Amino acid sequence: MRGIMKKIPLLLLLLLLPSFLVACAARPLRPDANRVGSSTGGARRATLANANGFFLTSPAVEDGGALPVKYTCDGESATLPLSWRNVPTGTVEFAVVMHHVPGPGDTHWYWVLYNIPAAITSLPENVTSVGVLGTNSVNDRTEYAPPCSKGPGPKEYIYTVYALSSPPALAVPPAQVSRDVLLTAIDGRVLGSAEMAVIYSR
Repeated sequence: MRGIMKKIPLLLLLLLLPSFLVACAARPLRPDANRVGSSTGGARRATLANANGFFLTSPAVEDGGALPVKYTCDGESATLPLSWRNVPTGTVEFAVVMHHVPGPGDTHWYWVLYNIPAAITSLPENVTSVGVLGTNSVNDRTEYAPPCSKGPGPKEYIYTVYALSSPPALAVPPAQVSRDVLLTAIDGRVLGSAEMAVIYSR
C-alpha cells in the first residue's frame, strides 16, 4: 500500500506535465515597452511619449529621420523648427537642449535654450528673442552651433524639451550655462520631457 501511495504524486505529475507545456507554448510573449530600436531608439521614445502624452515634433523632419542639410554647418546653419503638445499641467516655462553622444562618457551639446515662457509651444526656424541662450560645446559661445559631423557614417542628434514647474535655479550668467549646468539647475523641477532624434551623415 505504501508503495502505491508513493507513486501517486509521480503519476499526477506525469499526467499534468503535457497540459502545462501546451499552456506555456500558447502563452504570448510580453512585449518589452522599453526596447530600443536598432537604429535611432525611436521606438522607445514613442513609447515614453505615449505614456505621458507630451510630444516633441518638427515640421522639417520626423523622429529618426535624416536632418536636412539646411540645419547643419554644410547648409545655412539654421535652428530646427520645433513644436510640442500635451504640456504637463503646472508648467511655468520650458527649456530645450540639443546634444549628441559620440561615445561612452562623452557628450557634445549644440543648443541650450531656457526661460521659454509657458505660453510658447513652438519655436520657428532660426528663432530669436525667445528664452535665454546658454553655451554650446563647439565654441563655448552663447549661441546655437549646427551639427558638423566629423568622420564618415551617420550620427544621431537628440532634441529634448523640458516642461518645468519653476525657473531653473541658476547662479551663473548665460555664458556659463552648459547642458550639464542647466540639467543640474532643473533637477526636481521637471514635470515632463519629450525628445526626438535626427540623423546626419556627411
